[in-house]
Amino acid sequence: MEYARTKDILYVQILLGRKSLKNTLRYTQLVALPQNEDYICKVAKTVEGSKDLVEGGFEYVTEVNGVKLFRKMKTSYLGT
Repeated sequence: MEYARTKDILYVQILLGRKSLKNTLRYTQLVALPQNEDYICKVAKTVEGSKDLVEGGFEYVTEVNGVKLFRKMKTSYLGT
């Protein structure tokens, strides 16, 4: 799940406590990454709104006309 969220294999290796990257890669194969990169998108107009979105797992994308755009990938797992 963490690899689907971060796409950071080295972070996941440390998180799982694996010594070998090969073992980490084996476990990340169990996660089916979204094929069409589906995202949940949100808009923040204030610093407090931006903070809430980041704490909720959203990542900053860009700013347009004074509002900040955030996204969070919809996760999908094998068998679901």
